[in-house]
Amino acid sequence: MVSVYVSTYGCSMNQADTEIILGILKEEGYSIAESEEQADILIINTCGVKEPTERKILKKISELNLSGKPFIIGGCLPRINLNEVVKAGPKFAAVLDTNSLFNVVDIVKRVEEGKRGIINLDAKKDVKLGTPRKLVNPVVAIIPISEGCLGDCYYCCVKFARGKLLSYSPEIILKEVETSIQKGCKEVWLTSQDTGAYRWNNEKLPDLLRRIVELPLDFKIRVGMTNPKHTTPILDDLVDIYQNPKIYKFLHIPVQSGSNEVLGAMNRGYTREQFTEIIEAFKTGISDLTLSTDIIVGFPGESDEYFQESVNLIQEIKPDIVNISRFAPRPRTQAEKMENQIPGWKIKERSRKLAKITQKIGEEKNKRWVGWKGEALITERGTKEGWISRNHSYKPILFHNPNQCLGEKIRIEVIAAKPGYLIGALGQN
Repeated sequence: MVSVYVSTYGCSMNQADTEIILGILKEEGYSIAESEEQADILIINTCGVKEPTERKILKKISELNLSGKPFIIGGCLPRINLNEVVKAGPKFAAVLDTNSLFNVVDIVKRVEEGKRGIINLDAKKDVKLGTPRKLVNPVVAIIPISEGCLGDCYYCCVKFARGKLLSYSPEIILKEVETSIQKGCKEVWLTSQDTGAYRWNNEKLPDLLRRIVELPLDFKIRVGMTNPKHTTPILDDLVDIYQNPKIYKFLHIPVQSGSNEVLGAMNRGYTREQFTEIIEAFKTGISDLTLSTDIIVGFPGESDEYFQESVNLIQEIKPDIVNISRFAPRPRTQAEKMENQIPGWKIKERSRKLAKITQKIGEEKNKRWVGWKGEALITERGTKEGWISRNHSYKPILFHNPNQCLGEKIRIEVIAAKPGYLIGALGQN
C-alpha cells in the first residue's frame, strides 16, 4: 500500500484543506504516514501570506527536492509565486493549488506511475464541505463557511490564491456541523478569509450563527477572523448572537494600523474610529471578551507619527492578543510598487517596541483571570502529561494530569498567568 505524508503551513483554511486531502486519499485506499520518513509520496500544503513564511517554505521545498522521494506542492503559494516554487523544487512531481483538492487522487496515481512535472492549477472553485475528512484534531471540526474575500487590500497576495468570495449554503454548513459533532467533535471552528463577509441570499453571518446554535447538540463555536469593513453593517446582530453560550467570547478582528492615513493607503475600507466603535460595542455587550487583532508594522509611508498612532490604539483597546507582522512586499501587489518603503532596520525596531507593549498588556489582561473557577473543554495535548483546555472566553488554560482525555469537560481554577496563556489546577469548585 502506497503511503502519503502531508505537511501543512498557514491558516485554519489550509488545515481544513489538508484534512480533505487526507480524507480523500484514505478513502481511496492510501495509507496516511505519520512522518516523511515513513511515506512513499510527500505533499506540502503551502502558505504565502507573509514573506518570512514563503522563505521558510521555499527552503523546505529545496530539501524535498534533495530527498529522492516524489513530492507534490499544493496550497496558496503556487498561485502567488509559481516561479519561485518551481525554482526551489525543480524535481517536483506535481503542483496543485487550493482549487485542485478534488484532483489529488488522479494526481497521486499519475505520480505513482512515474509522471513528473505535472502542473494542475484549477480555475474552478468548489464547495469544500460534505467531503471525506481525516481530522488532525479529533475534537475540533474546522468548517469553512466561505472561501475568498470581497476586499482588495493593497498588501495582500492571498486574493491571488483564494480569489473572490464564494459563500456556502447554510444547509450544507449545518449538515457539516451536525455530522462532525455526531462523530465526536466538541469544538467547531467556523473559518474563512473573512467570516464577516459571508452572504447567502439575504442571510449574513449572524443569521448563520443563529441556525447553528439551534442544533440540539453539545458543542462550542469559535468564530474565525472578521474584517472591520464587513463587521460594521452586522454589528448589532453579531454582538447579540455572541451572547449565546455555545459561542466562545473570542473576537479576531484585524485593524492593521491605528492611522487613518495608513489604512487609506492599504485600501482597508474603514477608519480607526469605525474600528474602535466595533470594539466598544463588543466590550459593552460581551463580558470576558477575548480580543485578538493584527498590526502591520512598516507599511510604505508609515511615519513615526503614524506608527505611534498604532501604539496608542493598542494601549487604548488593550487586546489580549496582537499578531504583529513586519511589512514585506508580496508579489504582484499594489504595495510592492509603492514609494516610501520603510528601511528594514526601522521596521524591526518598531516591531520590537510594539511587541514589548503587547506582551505587557497580554500579561496584565491574563492576571485578571487568576482565581477564576469554572468549566473548560480539553482541546489539545500539551507537553509531557500536560493538556490545554479552553474556557468560555477561549482562554488557553494549561494543566497537568495524566488521567484526562481530549474532549472532556473539566472544572478548573486559574492559579497563575503568563502573557499568552493561563495555568490551572483541577478539582477546584
